[in-house]
Amino acid sequence: MLRSTLLAHRIEGRSGNIVLERNDRYLEGILSEDVVSSPYSSITLLGKPLVIYNLEKLRESYGSIHRLSIPAGMSPVANQIAEFFPNFQVDEYSDSSKITEDDALKIPLNSVLIKSRDGECAASQIVYPWDILNAMEYVLDTEVKTSNISKDASIESGSVISGPCIIESGVFIDNFCKIKGPAYIGKDCKIGTGSLVRNSMLSNNCTIGFSCEVARSYVAAHDTFPHYDAILDSVVGEHTWMGGYVAITNVMLNNKEVKYKIDGKLIGTGLFHFGAVVGHHSTIGAGVVILPGRFMPPRSFIPPHVLFSSTDQQQPAGPRMG
Repeated sequence: MLRSTLLAHRIEGRSGNIVLERNDRYLEGILSEDVVSSPYSSITLLGKPLVIYNLEKLRESYGSIHRLSIPAGMSPVANQIAEFFPNFQVDEYSDSSKITEDDALKIPLNSVLIKSRDGECAASQIVYPWDILNAMEYVLDTEVKTSNISKDASIESGSVISGPCIIESGVFIDNFCKIKGPAYIGKDCKIGTGSLVRNSMLSNNCTIGFSCEVARSYVAAHDTFPHYDAILDSVVGEHTWMGGYVAITNVMLNNKEVKYKIDGKLIGTGLFHFGAVVGHHSTIGAGVVILPGRFMPPRSFIPPHVLFSSTDQQQPAGPRMG
């Protein structure tokens, strides 16, 4: 469930000045190897980097933005902003404490902006990995109200699109699949025969093979799940490859809240359905079963037929196994 804080003041009194503040917390480097701008540009919502998604929401709610300040040394973020908003003036700063609330509206970079009932924006910070799933669920429920299927997408006979879905260009959905919305399927994704994708976001260039299930999960770009894989309530970083028959479980056998280890301590997630957080460029062998609430650091290598419970079971990266 999103925890939001109403933005206290409107932009107009500050001449449209926005200051984006850095606050990585527990997300840096999980989804992408770009640790400079992660997670602000590595998290994508409906195909847009998080920072771009938020700036669009600000412009919709408050009108023009005349000046934007970002932390020094974040050129990837600056480049993305320039690409989407070429008319924005983007400056860098080294100390946000010198900028007062009277001068600019301060927004944490690791927030997703949501609309309050009166039309104002509220900032909900993405602090823990499972907050990505909460943000995804909110965006799907509030923004994907009707189906929008690109004319360049290919959906084979016997497949069913149920509920509102956004399916981007270059997507190929093979026979007898079901896409249950609200869902987002990014550009050039391929979904194999008999697979089920529901209430999830797939970023660009993902491959879902034969008879897989992806449910309530956030899947970053260039991921591959070949066949008979079950990805449930999980966050998967980019360029991750899984062998066949991989299962990410999402419920404790005692039906209690799923806990997650942060800084060596187990903390409650507030969730009773939560799978795994898989770092970018990871390789998971065939037949692996991953227990709820587990974290695989980036570039993990899990050999086949392992019941994964802790990072002690990782091995150095090696050849991929089907």
